[in-house]
Amino acid sequence: MTPLHVLFCDEHLVVVNKPSGLLVHRGLGRDRDVALTRVRDALGARVDPVHRLDRATSGALLFSRSTEMSRALGALFADGLVEKTYRALVRGVPPEQGNIEHPVPKTEDGPRVDAVTAYRRLGTSAVERCSLVEAMPRTGRFHQIRRHMKHLGHPLLGDVNYGRGELNRLYRASYGLHRLALHACTLALVHPATGLSLRVVAPMPDDLAAPLRALGLGEHVELT
Repeated sequence: MTPLHVLFCDEHLVVVNKPSGLLVHRGLGRDRDVALTRVRDALGARVDPVHRLDRATSGALLFSRSTEMSRALGALFADGLVEKTYRALVRGVPPEQGNIEHPVPKTEDGPRVDAVTAYRRLGTSAVERCSLVEAMPRTGRFHQIRRHMKHLGHPLLGDVNYGRGELNRLYRASYGLHRLALHACTLALVHPATGLSLRVVAPMPDDLAAPLRALGLGEHVELT
């Protein structure tokens, strides 16, 4: 198992850059290679995931290194005090910016609950009718960004659940997009142990950056 790229690490928590295709933990899946195991083996110590990213989503993933830190970080997420930003390639040209307020399930089989995602359009491709957006979920629901962009009429490309198969095949063949076009690029919070502001940036992996460059959206690949 290849160690994950560690973006931040101290005695309390660790943030890694999860690749697309890797589960966070085993759960109900049969995968033996999961992010949790890779991080645990790299550090030689127990870690616990504090939040989740879908298997198909890449980017900043946070783990705690103690039970106390898990509780503290969980409280920050529950109170909406963790800022997350994502980059998503979507079909068409959405409005320049907006807030999507649409109920979605909190868990995979759970009831629909209130959910809010703010977004802004970063750029539109000159070669295909698609756009890159920055999405900022204000709540943490199951497939929230994917569901909200579909509700807006601009589903993510490479999305086998909420997108269109013919478009996914087109972008796979023409632009090398073999994954869900969603990347968790930043994670910001007040560190519970130090009280200092912590902002972590996860570089965009080449399996998403290369298709964006091919679509003329390369200026948005570098994250700051």
